[in-house]
Amino acid sequence: MDANAVAELEKAGVKVDAPDRLFVAVEWDENQRVIPVGARAQVRAGEQLAHVHLQPISKLWTGDTKPPSFAKTPPLEYHPFFILIEATAAGYCRAVRNTETDQEFERLYRHLVRRPDGTDRNPLFSYLQGAVRLYMSLRDVSQAEFEAVVLRLHQSARHHQTHVGSINYFQDVLRGVLGA
Repeated sequence: MDANAVAELEKAGVKVDAPDRLFVAVEWDENQRVIPVGARAQVRAGEQLAHVHLQPISKLWTGDTKPPSFAKTPPLEYHPFFILIEATAAGYCRAVRNTETDQEFERLYRHLVRRPDGTDRNPLFSYLQGAVRLYMSLRDVSQAEFEAVVLRLHQSARHHQTHVGSINYFQDVLRGVLGA
């Protein structure tokens, strides 16, 4: 948890008690190219936009809580974490008018677990990181919990993949999150 990020969001009028109602919104440069999320992220809460400084994922791990099994449905207390990440992914795809493939989502989630503070050629990766960083700024999350959540998302993308180029993860999961 990051008290500075919480204070920044509260000062901007964002309610931080419901992270599942937030997502990291896409920003554009003057040439209409996506700006990857850096130290600062644009957060959307309904129609409200706010900017917040976010620390790297590795600096936000708190405690050593062991997550329960996510083999079936994740426990309810983890749903806001999943929703914030998936809402950010859906919002990104909708904003850039490009639906990433199941294979690309699988790759990005795998990369996020392996290199949480790394970079990737696909700007969506920085938005997934931004979503994780936002959630972890609002709630205490251990490294094991982070890894379990992102690995579950990786498995979900892989589970939905039926062929090269399939977009089932987006259609079956993400579309419903934001109505993307």
